Amino acid sequence: MRGIIFRPAVPRGVTTLLAGALLLASTALIGCASSAADSAEGTDGAARSNEGVRPHPGAPSAPAVGCPGYPAPACTGVSPGTRLTTLPLNSDGIYRVTVPGTVLDRVYIASDLLITAPNVTIRNSQIDGSVLDSYADQRYSFTIIDSTVGRADTCQTLPAIGDTDYTAIRVHVRGHGDGFRVSGDHVTIRDSYVRLCSRPGDHSDGIQTYGGGRHLTFHHNTVDQRYARDITAPIFITDPHAADVSVTDNLVMGGTYSIQVRNAKGRVVVRGNRLVDHSWVYGPVDSECAAVEWSDNTLVTIDADYRITSTVGPLRCDG
Repeated sequence: MRGIIFRPAVPRGVTTLLAGALLLASTALIGCASSAADSAEGTDGAARSNEGVRPHPGAPSAPAVGCPGYPAPACTGVSPGTRLTTLPLNSDGIYRVTVPGTVLDRVYIASDLLITAPNVTIRNSQIDGSVLDSYADQRYSFTIIDSTVGRADTCQTLPAIGDTDYTAIRVHVRGHGDGFRVSGDHVTIRDSYVRLCSRPGDHSDGIQTYGGGRHLTFHHNTVDQRYARDITAPIFITDPHAADVSVTDNLVMGGTYSIQVRNAKGRVVVRGNRLVDHSWVYGPVDSECAAVEWSDNTLVTIDADYRITSTVGPLRCDG
């Protein structure tokens, strides 16, 4: 099939401003298969020719089917053999979207993707840098499905995906110190796989709330932080402006304290999560137990393919 894209013309100078804003945000951190997919995949866009379409060698092995257990590299991200259209970078070394309703389907972007328009959809695609939708004090919205973000041969400090009003489904995140950043309302992340790295001085997190936001759903994801050294937590939801948070049915491993959920307002649910036994540095949990609906969380062991091999026992709330 053909890649489906819009190619708006954009002004120069975006990269410098974006990098500066993200560097400031990173510095501040030192203190520290679904119905949605089906509906998004019905979005229409503008077709282009097959010029430049090719299989991309960096595409990970991933069939476009649901995972039999917890998400893993073999069942998330862009499918093997997918023919990807390489998009020329259109704004000082990045690709920027400015047209509302843009659909990027089966594309390869060898840098960051900056979204400055509402209701953007990315699917079956590979982005080597970050996917971000906040710029110049404005916030936009997007959905990303069956796509790979980051390169396996590098480690970038900045988050792979952020910041507000986005849905991520069956995404494979790699080569980033931070996986998902949440700085606004209405974020849903599900059925995705994150393998974190770190650079000296990083504070790596699988998901982090930064600046608050309401209605966060983090469901049925795998976050592996065992290979990063400069770390905080696979689940780091501690911003006092966050509200109405649901963390359910995830498989996590690594971190100083693996599950850190505290300070959030409204209803906060931590249920059905599986934590790999003794994968942490200091302890398994740091949470406000009285303020959290905590249930059915357990310690487990896994094999190399993220399949649970045994249940060690209950994971009690602590904090």
